[in-house]
Amino acid sequence: MEFKQVDAYRDYRAAAKAWVAANVDPQWRREQELTGSAHTWELHRRLAADGFLGAAWPKEYGGSGVDQGLAVAVFQEISKAGMLLDAWSSTLMVLSTVLQVGTEQQKRTWLPAAARGEMLVALGYTEPGSGSDAAAAKTRAIKDGDEWVINGSKMFTSNAEVCTHVFLLCRTNPDVPKHHGLSMLIVPLDSPGVEIRAVHTLGKITTATFYTDVRVADANRVGDLDGGWGVIRTALMLERGILSEAYTGSWADQGAQWARGVRRPEGGTLLGDLVVRDHLARIAIENEISGLLAARVAWMVQTGGMPGDEAAASKLYSTETGQRQLSSLRDLIGEESVLQGDDASDFVRAVDIAHRRSIVSTIGAGSSEVMREVIAERRLGLPRNRPGGGKKATA
Repeated sequence: MEFKQVDAYRDYRAAAKAWVAANVDPQWRREQELTGSAHTWELHRRLAADGFLGAAWPKEYGGSGVDQGLAVAVFQEISKAGMLLDAWSSTLMVLSTVLQVGTEQQKRTWLPAAARGEMLVALGYTEPGSGSDAAAAKTRAIKDGDEWVINGSKMFTSNAEVCTHVFLLCRTNPDVPKHHGLSMLIVPLDSPGVEIRAVHTLGKITTATFYTDVRVADANRVGDLDGGWGVIRTALMLERGILSEAYTGSWADQGAQWARGVRRPEGGTLLGDLVVRDHLARIAIENEISGLLAARVAWMVQTGGMPGDEAAASKLYSTETGQRQLSSLRDLIGEESVLQGDDASDFVRAVDIAHRRSIVSTIGAGSSEVMREVIAERRLGLPRNRPGGGKKATA
């Protein structure tokens, strides 16, 4: 059996490149670098106007009828151009979850709004006191008639400053084990009592969000009451697939192009150095493996499956190798790798930004440590008990 990646969107590639050339201003990438933002509204509006945001959804839920293959190719080319679409990625993941477990009214309301470019959803999982242990959430939602009253706070609510809603994990029953007393609510971020504060991190600007007597209708609850952990597990599997694909980039090709343009004192280019070629070859091999793992996850989702340990393996490998690859490229670049802004070349600046984000990527959607536990238990069948009273992996 021969394993090789096939460009499933080859037939759409030329049209996608043409769309990006006509619609993506190269200056937008620089603006994202300078501001730390992962969203450009003008690009988002153009994607919505041409039907790319709703390409993946049924027409009755706002689907545009645009060929999904073309839409995927366009998003891939936008990524190759160095543009970030993080707010749309989280929105797509949340609303794909709504498609699976949401009510008919939720599907007919939220998906068309998102397809029109009017709705963006941030993720409200992590809390200041619980880190990666999302099930330890203390943000409380108390029922009051047909509404929920929310009090609490979330950390790393990335892109909340540009999003319209947040997918909020709340404790709705404090009297049962922590995984069984949670519910998911989609909360408008312009609700009275919501506060958003910027948080500057190594990888990007994120936000902390605070909720004081915030009211939201029970109709905004996604999934069963106290069944939020099942909903968030579905969302996390989809997010891990998105993260996997995000870190199967072409750093080997970009590194080779850069090395080809660097002259060595003894003559020739840096690409002729055997050590440099070894680094780049290793990156290319790892990218091939990452791509195959991500393709398996994508295939499972497309055929109606729900990847579990497969998504964990893909996310773990792609983010860990992505971080290692970018660190390796920094080593090859040398002292120039510490330059930033206009003092750095486009390649050096891209490596610096991607390296910072890669460190964060090993934590988002479940840390690497949690991914290893998931793989150990679900794929390898290792014991669930941990020395010192540790509990089983439930991500």
